Amino acid sequence: MFGRYSFIRETLPIVGFAAVYLLFSYWFESSYYKLILTLVPIWATMGLAWNLLSGYSGLVSFGHASFFGLGAYTTTLLLVKFGITPWIGIPISMVVGGLSGALIGWPTFRLRGHYFALAMLAYPLALLYVFEWLGYQEVAIPYKRENGLAYMQFGDQFGYVVTATLMMVAAMVLSRWVELSRFGLALLAIKQNEAAADAVGIDILRAKLKAIILSGAIAGAIGGLYAIVLLVVTPPSVFGMLTSAQALIVTLFGGVGTFWGPVIGSVILIPLSEVLHAELGHILPGIQGVVFGFAIIGVIIAAPEGLFWGIRDRFMPVPSRRGRDTGTSKVPEAASMHRTKPAADAPVILRVCNVSKNYGGLKAVQNVNFDVPKGAIFGIIGPNGAGKTTLFNLLNGFTPLSTGQIFLDGQDITGLRPNEVCRLGVGRTFQIVRPFMRMSVLDNVIVGAISANENDDMARQQALEAIEIVGLADSVDRLANSLTNKELRLMELARALAGKPKLMLLDETLAGLGSGEVEDLLHVIRFIAARGVTIVIIEHTMQAMVRLADTFLVLDHGAVIGLGEPADVTKDPKVIEAYLGKKWANRA
Repeated sequence: MFGRYSFIRETLPIVGFAAVYLLFSYWFESSYYKLILTLVPIWATMGLAWNLLSGYSGLVSFGHASFFGLGAYTTTLLLVKFGITPWIGIPISMVVGGLSGALIGWPTFRLRGHYFALAMLAYPLALLYVFEWLGYQEVAIPYKRENGLAYMQFGDQFGYVVTATLMMVAAMVLSRWVELSRFGLALLAIKQNEAAADAVGIDILRAKLKAIILSGAIAGAIGGLYAIVLLVVTPPSVFGMLTSAQALIVTLFGGVGTFWGPVIGSVILIPLSEVLHAELGHILPGIQGVVFGFAIIGVIIAAPEGLFWGIRDRFMPVPSRRGRDTGTSKVPEAASMHRTKPAADAPVILRVCNVSKNYGGLKAVQNVNFDVPKGAIFGIIGPNGAGKTTLFNLLNGFTPLSTGQIFLDGQDITGLRPNEVCRLGVGRTFQIVRPFMRMSVLDNVIVGAISANENDDMARQQALEAIEIVGLADSVDRLANSLTNKELRLMELARALAGKPKLMLLDETLAGLGSGEVEDLLHVIRFIAARGVTIVIIEHTMQAMVRLADTFLVLDHGAVIGLGEPADVTKDPKVIEAYLGKKWANRA
């Protein structure tokens, strides 16, 4: 279940924490304090639900009260209307929460940033008014005098503590599984750089939908238990702003992106806010909101990523963060492997036919046609603003074409998404490096390998092989944010290579490098090409390009003004005038 991690090793701390918590709760005799100790795991579980979507994928949700409230009303109405026990009602609420996640996520994931957050906020507000309009302003849980246990009505409040804690444990185990799975790695990649995740073959929409379905299911289930514990359900109590806010705040306070975060936040904030509300609520109405507000202000100042990360970074620093400027990359000797140019009759791997991209009256790319033979290093050059990166974005699906067609190995890939193009065998690097900064070098490259491998061990092996090829074997455990510019470029090459592409699109891979570093990158690119990978590269470093590329395509104002071997193209008067300049002609 946990891949290379032991199930026992990963769940033992969770079970140990739950056992200590239950033992601590058992000592209390007051029903009031047991109620608070029930609310702690309930809100921890709700925080885990929020974290599963927002913490791992970075999509901030203000609308998790939708799933929570639907779960609460589902369990309550099943019991009130049909006499169905909560032991069955809560699993049904879980299904309702998951389905509502899919229904809400499908249209809402088309939005980005604060638009997504605001759209999510609208759903619980709408549901609040819908349930009031339906006449469910206040629904009481009927008391079952006979066989109360069958209807989750315990004689001692400790029974609810146990039930809530077990549900929290299940949510923690699920969250830990997500953290360690390829699914979790995909979510973290989406969080840190969605475009790069798309380019390496991750189906962004599918991953987000999977996350919100699991998140909604957990929220729906714990909402059902919350209704049973409180005995009375009202729309404001389950769909209100405070419901979503508490899930968000306990997670932000404890630590986003880790299964311990919501638990830490809930253990500290829920008892504090409930006790202050009981003692001072009549003097300071809304004291809970004040507690949560000060908690967020405090954690933003002291530990912006939450207590868990603040404590871990202070007392258990990540070794891979050391050596920011060590420059440990070493291009392997194998990079000098001899490469031969493709024959004149080599099969075509990439065919671009009459491709254009218009932005209103601006023609960014105009009727571009070219063929790239298998095994070639095909260079695209031209002045700034010539349309080179736009052309790359058209080739791998980031930008839709206005007109034309693109064929990969004879297959029409026009209109496909970047992740679909990647899975057909196209790797991509970016003009501005797009690493997953909080991941290690190895995890960065594994993200590039998982789309091409169903087997996790094989994906890891291919990632290690790609890292070895580019010369970062000594840096596999370093975090990406500790790498130099050259190492980041090499790591991005490795990530694109790990998916076993047949075609790689390299967008200014040599940008910002010194002359010695450029030579190292050229060796690696030649070695990759010698392994049978076709290279299409955009670059401004002409001294390097004339030694690297077999063919040049020259763009100016989106149109092709030159196509042929470097020696011929660099002597073309149109190319000299538009791009190279007279100094280049004189030196040549």
